[in-house]
This record gives sequence, structure tokens and C-alpha cells, in this order.
Amino acid sequence: MWHLVAPALAQYFTVVLMDVRGYGDSVRPASDAEHAAHSKRAMARDALAVMQHHGFERFGVLAHDRGARVAHRLALDHPAAVDRLMLLDIAPTLAMYENTTQAFATAYWHWFFLIQPPPLPEALIASDPVRYIRSVMGKRHAGLAAFAPDALAEYERCVQLAGTSHAICEDYRASATIDLAHDRTDIAAGKKLTQPLNVLWGEHGAVGQCFDVLALWRERATQVTGNSLPCGHYLAEEAPELLLPHALDFFKA
Repeated sequence: MWHLVAPALAQYFTVVLMDVRGYGDSVRPASDAEHAAHSKRAMARDALAVMQHHGFERFGVLAHDRGARVAHRLALDHPAAVDRLMLLDIAPTLAMYENTTQAFATAYWHWFFLIQPPPLPEALIASDPVRYIRSVMGKRHAGLAAFAPDALAEYERCVQLAGTSHAICEDYRASATIDLAHDRTDIAAGKKLTQPLNVLWGEHGAVGQCFDVLALWRERATQVTGNSLPCGHYLAEEAPELLLPHALDFFKA
């Protein structure tokens, strides 16, 4: 998804890209009753280990959607490692669940489908994974036209890998259970993000239309800036020419 963004960023920074657990060619770990293997805390530890492996003890993070939820947890759990943070098209997970409306549930129906007990959601996805991914991605603002053919082919390849359907469901099950418990613990303790946080969202996407994105992040962080871009959910592919100046200004600061 970063193929229109990463080359430009690499002119100024060392860019490390990774697939989180269960996506792309990353590991599909065995699931457990608490969904801990797919928690954002576990995935954040993965991200930290990847960066340390490449010699980076402190770094900036740019992340979208599921990866942005991992990035949020990474910055909370390991504040000394994350210098600054840019999150694309998300509000805090707990706030999104607690403020769900009919409009949001209709647009993000998959949030509630994927968290149902196994094996039904994964069985339905696995019956035709390409149809599933084309349906979810293609019904958003820009349709499938937003995706370069090579990128779409890669998404389709990865969703057909063994274990992917279950891993996707476990990611969302974790978000609705163990991840919310971690978030509630942080809120009870008054723990917030202290790094500079920039949030961008698509004005035609459900997140911006259903939530006050900046207000919700200002409840969870001390230094928040951000704005919408005239696109849908997939900012890096729908509007890379708009995203890049924001990213360069933010990370070069």
C-alpha cells in the first residue's frame, strides 16, 4: 500500500516496512482463548524488535488502519522508542466501539462480522477470499480503481495464503477484547501518548464522517494535530500527492 509513498520518503529517511501478524507474508500465529497472540501489544513488540534488529532504537512511525492501531499501542508501551507518530484514518479503537452508531455499523459491518466466534467468519471468507477482499475494498469511496493492478494482485495473493482468514478474524477479535482491556487500563491510569501525534483522515471515509477524530485523539494524547484530506479510507493510494507533503513536514520537523 505504500508503493506511491515510500520511495519519496526514502529520499530523506531510512524506511522500514513490515507486515503485521497475519497479513502479507508475516507469520500466522496460533490463536489462543484471550486472542493475545493477535493483540496490538504483541504486534507492537514485533515492530520494536524489527526496528532494533535494523539498528534503530528511536524512530518515527507512519501507519494506516490496522497498522495504526499497532502503532498507537507501540507508542504507548514503548514511548522511549517512538519519536513521533502519524496515524491515517483511525480514531482510538475503544472510542470507536463505545460511540458506534447505525451509520458506522453499516459502513464498518466487517468489524462486527469478523469478531463472531470461529469458525463461521473465517469459513465464509475462505470460501472465496478474493471476492471478500474485493467487496470490502471496492465498496469504499474510490472503489477498486484506487488500487494499482500490481498492488491489488498482491492483496489477492496474500489473502489466499493458508491461515489468513483466521488471522484476520483473530486480529479483529483481539481488537474487541484484549486490546480494549489494555486501553481501559491506560485510561484508568491516566496514561496518554506524549509524542507529537499527527492524524489524517479521508473526508469521504466513515471514520471522519462518524467521529470527531481530533477530539477523540486529544483525549488520548497531549500533542495532537491533524486534518482531513479530500479522499476516502486509503489515503496512501488515493491521495499520495496530498499525504506526502504532510508526512515530510511532520517527520522532518
